[in-house]
Amino acid sequence: MTVDVVMPKMGESIQEGKILKWLKKPGDKIERDEILLEISTDKVDTEVPAPNAGIIVALLAQENDTVEVGNVIARIETDVNASVAAPAPVAAAPAPAPIAATPAPTPEPVQVAAPTPVAAPVPVAAPTPAPAATSGATIDVVMPKMGESIQEGKILKWLKKPGDKIERDEILLEISTDKVDTEVPSPNAGIVSELLAAENDVVEVGNVIARISTGASASAAAPAPVAAVPAPVASAPVVAAAPATISAPVSSNGTASLAPAPAPVAMNGGTADIPRTSGKRFYSPLVRTIAESEKVMLEELDTISGTGLEGRVTKTDLQNYIDLRKTGKVTPAAVPAAAATTAPAVVAAPAAAAPSPKPAVAAPTMNIGPDDEVIPMDRMRQLISDHMVRSKLTSPHVTSVAEADVTGIVKFREKTKAAFEKREGFKLTFTPFFAKAALDGIKLFPMVNVSVDGKNIIRHKRLNLSFATALDDGNLIVPVIKNADALNITGLGRAVADLSTRARSKKLAPDDVQGGTFTITNVGSFGSLFGTPVINQPQTAIMGIGAIQKRPVVREVNGEDMIVIRQMVYLSLTYDHRVIDGSLATQCLAAICKSLEKMNEQTIDL
Repeated sequence: MTVDVVMPKMGESIQEGKILKWLKKPGDKIERDEILLEISTDKVDTEVPAPNAGIIVALLAQENDTVEVGNVIARIETDVNASVAAPAPVAAAPAPAPIAATPAPTPEPVQVAAPTPVAAPVPVAAPTPAPAATSGATIDVVMPKMGESIQEGKILKWLKKPGDKIERDEILLEISTDKVDTEVPSPNAGIVSELLAAENDVVEVGNVIARISTGASASAAAPAPVAAVPAPVASAPVVAAAPATISAPVSSNGTASLAPAPAPVAMNGGTADIPRTSGKRFYSPLVRTIAESEKVMLEELDTISGTGLEGRVTKTDLQNYIDLRKTGKVTPAAVPAAAATTAPAVVAAPAAAAPSPKPAVAAPTMNIGPDDEVIPMDRMRQLISDHMVRSKLTSPHVTSVAEADVTGIVKFREKTKAAFEKREGFKLTFTPFFAKAALDGIKLFPMVNVSVDGKNIIRHKRLNLSFATALDDGNLIVPVIKNADALNITGLGRAVADLSTRARSKKLAPDDVQGGTFTITNVGSFGSLFGTPVINQPQTAIMGIGAIQKRPVVREVNGEDMIVIRQMVYLSLTYDHRVIDGSLATQCLAAICKSLEKMNEQTIDL
């Protein structure tokens, strides 16, 4: 049977894709989910796996061709015996010599030889008989998508090995992304037949990382060839050739060759020639594609400070660098070693601007005393650090502070908390009251519930409330309550209790940490009067809740000013001044305070 491979749809608005590189040719054998080609769209660069195992009989589009979504780009013959003869006319283009003698009997020996080099790496062909031995199906486990902007994840730990039995929803592995560490459950019960990635590997979202056989009989044979599978797959990208093409133009051309010879620069920055890894750094297909189009060389990429996982260069990092380079504020003059010869040709005059980034590089140098303890940041702390720096670099932060009288809430909670916990099964904290008030304020001023996309403002119709949660190890995570404005105080409290518990036990699902539009953080739980929180990107506002304290305040009683003792709290609203002005922010903050002050025994509806 012949299976069509079509250009996949990579987003609702995406109508076409560009073929970057074919990793197989007609006559090659391919396994199911083995990478067939790399494509590029307006939103993402990605790899396209084969939908079936078989023989490649036709490639219907060339590299650099732009193809509409749904159009056939290749064909795979799933019947290996039938494919012996089928590829003969297709193989005429890449291999004219053997096909020149193409009477009917000739293709048969040609095709017998064609699969041989592919089958020679035994690990690729070996998995085929393993699934055949099982009476059940083989289930693919893919790297899950942990957030809207997340394109990859790092495998921290496999909790099962090939041959192990696993139940549905039993934890298979632990992963880490830029936003969250989490456990990945098994989608089906069965036997773990293959692990296609090792611990500490970084895998793109959607790529197959493991296979589970629902038939127990295959488990004994599967584990043996599994470990070798990644080797031939990983060798598919031409990494060995990359250093040669990179070093040649740099070492031989010098400074003068950059301007008159753009071709070598494009090669140096192209996705085919910039390797996926340089030293300990990983470059995604998207980053490599942008580097190619903007003629950013590998040596420049290596100098860019990355804000992604483990210092990885993101699309935003690269774009910021390109923007700075265009303005002359950054120049390849800062590129060391081999790139130093090419730097003056790109930008010679703004060399005086080079000192601006130097303080950032020199800042880490410090005196460490003999009694000082050096504590390496754990991985989550590194991620938090990267996010905070990125947020400050992205948004001009402004903070407004207001004070609210929450005496009514304090009295209500004291009176009802015991009965509430007995009835609902979780404690009634102050968080849902502040969450409800924040939602009330945002409903009145919806332009606080926005994000920024270039020169566009995205006003979110849904109100998804993020709340900062302190973990037992001292780190921080921000789960999200979806459609929070549809919940009452009890519903908000239940959501907070559930997400907090799962966050501290690393049980959060991918959907639990994405899609937030506004964040609250309770700095007062540790005694702080108020704080100036950092915006949780790509949101544009965050509210800090201070400590509730009894304070003397002036109130008018029967026309007379009286000093009374009330339960007071400071609220701080930090906002992105690109899109939220002080007038809007302070009005929203005043509305939140007003909502809190209206809450008492008569008005609160649990």
